[in-house]
Amino acid sequence: MKQLAFNIVVILFPLSTIAEPSLERGEYLVRGPAACGNCHTPQGPNGPDMTNELGGMMIEKNDMMEAWAANITPGSRVADWSDADLARAIREGIRPDGTVIGPPMPIGLYRGLSDDDLMSMVMFLRTIPSSDIETPLSTYNFPLPPAYGPPLETVSAPPSGVTVEYGAYLAGPVAHCTECHTTFGPKGPMFDTHLGAGGFEFHGPWGVSVAPNITSHQDGLAGYSDDDLKTIIVSGKRPDGSQMLPPMGYAYYATMSPEDLEAIVMYLRTIPPLPDP
Repeated sequence: MKQLAFNIVVILFPLSTIAEPSLERGEYLVRGPAACGNCHTPQGPNGPDMTNELGGMMIEKNDMMEAWAANITPGSRVADWSDADLARAIREGIRPDGTVIGPPMPIGLYRGLSDDDLMSMVMFLRTIPSSDIETPLSTYNFPLPPAYGPPLETVSAPPSGVTVEYGAYLAGPVAHCTECHTTFGPKGPMFDTHLGAGGFEFHGPWGVSVAPNITSHQDGLAGYSDDDLKTIIVSGKRPDGSQMLPPMGYAYYATMSPEDLEAIVMYLRTIPPLPDP
């Protein structure tokens, strides 16, 4: 079996753009565009079990891994972690004991989370009602890297607004759209050559869904209007009325501000055209 390598995407911006962390911002990100509950909230027969919000669940089991999204409520092992510990685990994939968090947590993109957004998320996670679900550590049948990159000190985001730059920040480090929608190779997402080209298969109770092409190619988004794209992102409904499959976090994205949604669509239009893989 080939060893997996991991692409690192770090976005650095001038320090003058850093804002103050806030509980309100943290809730917006965790329950909105970051869609943390899409992996970390256990699913019941009728959807997410919100009585155990962010209590963790197994999200992938195959020949290569048994991956668990951990319980990240104050009732879990993270209760004994400092805010800095939790922030490092999210952004750098390193636990306080030095062990590495594996996929599908998109650490390569999370390394681009700004300091203020990261600490806002940590601030909000400390307020979530405790869940007593005990999630085991994930197991992998391939070696994880010793780290996803050098230690980070300061990362800041571009100024918020309806701009391509801010849309790229939202679609990358925050919502990790580009992680799921980029073609995967033996070393992980091929950001350099197949950004947004799609093709990754997701397996779940619904069967198999394939991440579609989100480049500006005819195989991707060229045939959709901006309003079409916004509807797809927040509801999963195509222009013909058909429903897209999980695991895209439509319900979380539906809480995004109109400005953030507009910025994401603006950025998606700039992704260079690539045919379906």
